[in-house]
Amino acid sequence: MARTVVLTLLLVLVLPFLVTPADSLTFDEAGAKNRPVSKVITLLKDMLKQLEKEAEEDEEIYDKMACWCTTNDREKTKSIADAEARIEDLTNKIEGLTAQSARLNTEIKNHEKEVAENQASLDKATAIREKQLAEFNGEEKDLLESISALKSAVTVLSKHNGGAAGFLQVPRSHMMGVAATLQNEMNKHASLLQGVLTRSERKVVASFVQAPQDYFDAAPTFKQSYAPQSGEIFGILRQMKETFESNLSASQKEEMANQKANEDLKAAKEAEIAAGQSQIEAKTGELADTDEKNAQSKVDVEDTKASLSADEQFLMMLKEKCQMTDKEWEERQKT
Repeated sequence: MARTVVLTLLLVLVLPFLVTPADSLTFDEAGAKNRPVSKVITLLKDMLKQLEKEAEEDEEIYDKMACWCTTNDREKTKSIADAEARIEDLTNKIEGLTAQSARLNTEIKNHEKEVAENQASLDKATAIREKQLAEFNGEEKDLLESISALKSAVTVLSKHNGGAAGFLQVPRSHMMGVAATLQNEMNKHASLLQGVLTRSERKVVASFVQAPQDYFDAAPTFKQSYAPQSGEIFGILRQMKETFESNLSASQKEEMANQKANEDLKAAKEAEIAAGQSQIEAKTGELADTDEKNAQSKVDVEDTKASLSADEQFLMMLKEKCQMTDKEWEERQKT
C-alpha cells in the first residue's frame, strides 16, 4: 500500500516535465515518448499497475484466509462445545448404567437366594413327606396284618363260642394260634392298646396266653369257673380289632390330609421357584443389555474425549495461524 502511494507521488512529480513552455502552442507526441522522463513515467505506471494487481491478489488471498479462519473457528468451537456436552451426558449415563447394573446384580442374587431357599424348603418337605409316607405304609401294613389276624381269631372263636359255657370243642391248634395272635398283638401294639384295656382285662389276657386250654375244656370241671372269662377273651379280641380299625382309619385320614398339604406346599413352592427363575432370567437379560450399553458408553466417551482433544489442538493452532496471518497482513499494509 505504501509503495503504491510512493509511486503515485513520483508520477505527480514527473508529469510536469512532459509539458512544453506556456508559449508553445503544439505538443510533440512522438518526441515526448522518446524522452527519458516519459520512459520513467511509463515504467512507474507499469510498476503501479503491478503493485495494484498484487495488492488486489494479496487482499483476495487474505479475505479467503480470513473467511477460512472464521468458518473453522466457529465450527471447531461448536464441535468442542458439543463434545463437552456429549461427554457430560455420557458420564451421567455411565453413572446411571453403573448404578443400574449394581442394582440388577443385587436383585439377581436376592432372587437366586430366594429360589435356593424355596428349593431347599421343597426338598425338605419332600423328604419329610417321603418319611411320613414310609411310616404310614409301615403302620398301615402292620395294622392291616393285625386286623386280619384278629379277624381270623374272632372268626375261629365265633364258630366255637358256647356262650356261658365258654369255648367248646375248639381244636387245640386253633386255640394255641389265637393265644399266640393275642400275645403278639399285645406286645407289638402295647402303646396303642394302653388305656384301651383295663387291668382286669390284661390279667385275663395274660392268663389266657399262659394256659389257653383252660378256656375250652369240653367236660365240666373245676376249670368251669373260667367259663365267664372265655367270653371276655372273645370281647377283648373284638375290642382290639375295633381299636386297630379305628386307628387305621384315623391314620388313613391323616395320610390323606398330609398328602393334600404336601401337594399344596409343593405347588406353592414350585410356583415361587418358577416366578423366581423367571425374574432371574428377565433381570439377567436386562443386566446384559445394561452392561453392553455401559461398555459402549465408555467407549463413546473415550472416543469423544479423543475427538475433543484433537479439536482443541486444531483450534489452538488455527488461532495461532490466523493471528499470524492478521499480523502479517497488517505489516504488509504498512510497507
